Amino acid sequence: MGEELTAETGPAQAELPEGRFSERELSWLAFNTRVLDLARDKKRVPLLERAKFTAIFSSNLDEFFMVRVGGLKRRIKAGVAVRSNGGMLPKELHTAILNMSRTLVEEQSRLWVEEIRPELEAEGIEILRWDSLTDAERQQLSEFFTTHVFDVLTPLAVDPSHPFPYVSGLAVNLGVLLKHPGTGQQLFARIKVPPNLSRLVPLGGDRFVPLEEVIAHHLDQVFVGMQIITFSTFRITRNEDLEVEEDDAENLLTALEKELKDRKHGRAAVRLEVPENIDARLLDMLVDRLGMAELEVFKVPDPIDLTMLFAIADLDREKLKYQSFLPKTHPELAEVETSKAADLFHALRYKDVLLQHPYDSFATSVQRFIEQAAADPQVLAIKQTLYRTSGKSPIVDALIEAAQSGKQVLVLVEIKARFDESANIAWARKLENAGCHVIYGLIGLKTHCKLSLVIRSEANGLRRYCHIGTGNYNPSTARQYEDMGLLTSNPIITEDVARIFNRLSGMSAETNYRRLLVAPQGIRKGLIESIEQEIVNHSQGLPARVRIKVNSIIDEAITDALYRASMAGVPVDLWVRGICSVQPGIEGLSENIRVRSILGRFLEHSRMYWFENAGNPKVAIGSSDLMHRNLDRRVEVLVSITQQRHIDQINQLFDLAFDEGTASWWLHGNNEWTMKCLDENGEPLRDIQEYLISQVRNRRSVES
Repeated sequence: MGEELTAETGPAQAELPEGRFSERELSWLAFNTRVLDLARDKKRVPLLERAKFTAIFSSNLDEFFMVRVGGLKRRIKAGVAVRSNGGMLPKELHTAILNMSRTLVEEQSRLWVEEIRPELEAEGIEILRWDSLTDAERQQLSEFFTTHVFDVLTPLAVDPSHPFPYVSGLAVNLGVLLKHPGTGQQLFARIKVPPNLSRLVPLGGDRFVPLEEVIAHHLDQVFVGMQIITFSTFRITRNEDLEVEEDDAENLLTALEKELKDRKHGRAAVRLEVPENIDARLLDMLVDRLGMAELEVFKVPDPIDLTMLFAIADLDREKLKYQSFLPKTHPELAEVETSKAADLFHALRYKDVLLQHPYDSFATSVQRFIEQAAADPQVLAIKQTLYRTSGKSPIVDALIEAAQSGKQVLVLVEIKARFDESANIAWARKLENAGCHVIYGLIGLKTHCKLSLVIRSEANGLRRYCHIGTGNYNPSTARQYEDMGLLTSNPIITEDVARIFNRLSGMSAETNYRRLLVAPQGIRKGLIESIEQEIVNHSQGLPARVRIKVNSIIDEAITDALYRASMAGVPVDLWVRGICSVQPGIEGLSENIRVRSILGRFLEHSRMYWFENAGNPKVAIGSSDLMHRNLDRRVEVLVSITQQRHIDQINQLFDLAFDEGTASWWLHGNNEWTMKCLDENGEPLRDIQEYLISQVRNRRSVES
């Protein structure tokens, strides 16, 4: 793709106004507001799915505070006083984040208490407090406490010989104020609610009691002989942003293992969650001992931590969920499917296959591609990147099988994948022990590209086959995330991929590719050149347009290029799931830019790039969002899509997304998003995901 996305000339650089970038962190919070919109949406979203989106909102906010707010607090502590591209100083931004987060959490609490919880109860799904139980139910839970909980608890007291205990991040805890009846001395004790026990204790049917409720009403058995003054649940969030110095790959592995151990101790607290009825004495003690500011304390209705609603969303109540959907084998792979499985190598000798998961089955395409390669005696070598994969991974199993059968297997395991570091280190060790050649990528760069390369011996010599995707090699998330992928034996593309693997394994300094753009050297440069070419085309009266679908866009250089395109009259359509620094619809700057966001039952995760190119579109898919980390600090890959039927498929997706009859969120120049999901009669607009599901259901294919 590299040479194809090059403009010979570019327009003069226009002066652009200050304040043209939206604040990254506040834009992310706006994204989580859209998640909350789905939890509010009674017209289009079934009840248990609304409960799930409530849990997703909480889980998202947890990660945001751990990483983004944690890093921001570290900068404040270090005395950094540099304004963000949105114009705010770190302390100003921190305050704005806390205020906006509080507003959102208050709305989530209202939604849970006033709408979702009562609607669940009307369906017989209850999360109960102790005081609403019958005597028989209390007896049942007392027996459960004695047999399953008591021995697991580890109460930690604070006194002159016992310092305030370390409280791990995201754990639900009970804080207890005690009084010794003999001495009158008051003590504080903390009990961690065991994370290896189910948070919701079943009572029978779809009725549950939070585990902390059970523990709280048996504290007299934990603190025998002590007077319990008051107790409350609490939960803290800690800075979990890893800081590791890279020297070489093996040192990096050791350093990460050490950092992961250190992550458990000494990380600064960035948020404290407590029930709104917490005793003031207990709250004051927690705030003091944890070093929290008043704005960092979030009071919510009991129970705290609504990620527990994931368990409720998993209940077997079909009528309260989205209609079930099974992905199907891609039609062009179904053509070569036998009673056993598709022969992918036969299919790919004659045509490329463009996949869109979860509509096209991952199991009968990408997973089958790797499994067939592992079992095929004609396959000599497999090269694979792994950024994230599932707990019990058939992909890893296939690679191990291939190595054990004598094939050359090279696996690049990205051990710096955030929050999957421990799992990926374990995968790396397992693959190495099985005889795979395991590498960890390039120093200073995460390897985020999604590549699989197979070298096969055939009648005419060696032939390469490859997969290039937008999502991880994870069969589990492939059913939940919308992603694209290209399966091909095209010799130009596969040679490019082979060069990338040589570079990643340290045998090449290659940076030039024919059908690929590769970060950190090529993606920003190539995309800006293509945007500038659209400006030139428009000035010459030729068809010109830019369409981009990404998870996030915050890169200033690309944002400015899009502004210049808009100022020159080029239509720009941005389909952005998450963060967006572009402000559309501003007179003289961005009136030709439209920004849409689509959220639904599947997480929109694919990245697609479209340039009209005077009527001969240049189209690409790949792993890269438009963020500094993707363009400067990661190995990312975009591959050009050249077959007309694939271009038409991507064209249809963009047309659907920007059709006013499709449900979406619209971004305005004041950084406000508007939900456009109902027509003028209050009826739901087209759900693009349900539309694509209906297309799959209607096509004749073999179910996975």
